[in-house]
Amino acid sequence: MSAIPKQQAPLPTKKKLTDRFLDSIERAGNKLPDPITLFVIMSGMILILSFLLAKIGVSATDPSSGEPIEVINLLNRAGIEQILTNMVSNFTSFAPLGLVLVTMLGVGVAEATGLIQLVMKKSVLSAPKKLILPVVLFTAIVGGVAADAAFIVFPPIAALIFMSVGRSPLVGLIATYAAVGGGFSANILLNSLDVLLAGITEQAAKMVDPNYIGNPTMNYYFLIASTFLLVGLATWVTVKFVEPRFSKYDGKVEAIAEITSAEKRGLKWAGITVFAYIAILLIAVIPENGWLRDAETGSFINSPFMSGIVPIMLFLFLLPAIAFGIGAKTIKSDKDVADKMFKSIADLAPFIVLAFVAAQMIAFFNWSNIGPILAIKGAELLQAMNFTGLPMLIGFIIICAFINLLIASASAKWALLATIFVPMFMYLGYSPAFTQMAYRIGDSITNPITPMLAYFAILLSFARKHDKSIGIGTLISALLPYSICFAIGWIILFSLWYLLGLPVGPGESIFL
Repeated sequence: MSAIPKQQAPLPTKKKLTDRFLDSIERAGNKLPDPITLFVIMSGMILILSFLLAKIGVSATDPSSGEPIEVINLLNRAGIEQILTNMVSNFTSFAPLGLVLVTMLGVGVAEATGLIQLVMKKSVLSAPKKLILPVVLFTAIVGGVAADAAFIVFPPIAALIFMSVGRSPLVGLIATYAAVGGGFSANILLNSLDVLLAGITEQAAKMVDPNYIGNPTMNYYFLIASTFLLVGLATWVTVKFVEPRFSKYDGKVEAIAEITSAEKRGLKWAGITVFAYIAILLIAVIPENGWLRDAETGSFINSPFMSGIVPIMLFLFLLPAIAFGIGAKTIKSDKDVADKMFKSIADLAPFIVLAFVAAQMIAFFNWSNIGPILAIKGAELLQAMNFTGLPMLIGFIIICAFINLLIASASAKWALLATIFVPMFMYLGYSPAFTQMAYRIGDSITNPITPMLAYFAILLSFARKHDKSIGIGTLISALLPYSICFAIGWIILFSLWYLLGLPVGPGESIFL
């Protein structure tokens, strides 16, 4: 009888080129210092750069006013005085700080009472597992209507959803952050950003056509198509590139158990609370004279409702959470509510420390004028290349994407670039709406990877709740495929839109 041959161990498979590339980025990024130290180093570099560039006399001309913009030296007497006297206000006025703290008060209580987990198990998790990822990504992109609050609300909830179905919570966190950031200019709903950008576009277009009127819906058709494109791309990137980079979740996966009578009572009370709360909001925003609409114009988009979206979201989570907790007996007194609020803020301690340092760095960069000067120089470079047609438009998108790595504010960038490119492209026969459409692509595709977007620090804080050893390199290497694929896919869609001559919005075409 012949001996049974020993089974050979499988040979190690050679990694794909993309995996080796992302691995190198991860290794390099993880060798960087702690994020707090990194922000301190970057702050010092900005200060030194401001000193050197100011000595050289680097400047640019503001295209809207014609006045020169010079680099401000932050290491002279006036600069040091500005740094010292504004350090506290830089921190307290750091927009993400208040937004995160206020929003997480409600989300934290909803999570601590068990409301979020129960709703997830009986809604999202009851859907086929193959649909969970695209549904979460679609919700995140559409949730961009809540503006910056979307960066705070959706990623941690997505992490819990993934964890509940035995998938890595880090994948849910990263994919949702990429969808919110990369899809910031894609939506099926209009929001305040549409209004803000349209106003800037209108002012720039009036330099050529004094009668031009901008409309918030000027890119609406393209934004709808972009939403579904990005959901598909983000789903593919997550499954193909991101999820394989993270080990399988080996933590406890809770089975979808029967809801107890106490939980049923809590859900009923929470549902009644949500229904009543939304009914009040609808009464306040649907009538033209609703008290949450603009008092003078009756506008919904530019209204107290939109500007007050953060406290509105706070109560949307907090009130049902309290009602659920009382009904399910996870809240027995007002002290329980207070304790859950305390814990939700205590969990944010690493972010609060990080926010202090990040706020200083961003303030230094804004004071120095380095960002606007680089934006103007980039625009001048594109003009000097003398491109025409589609290559020129794609070049404009790429320039905007690079500038977005330096200036996170969509309106601040567009205020600088619109006065250059809207008139320039109008003289070439392109409509202001089409120019704005190209800008919005460039403004979004690098959002997931730019450190100048303050919510990157928040993402790191959320990620370290699940893996304390995770580094910046791991996040960047996981987010980079989204930016690359979003750029390629969105530019292809833009090119097809251009070649087919499709309308970009109601009453708006590509050409004048």
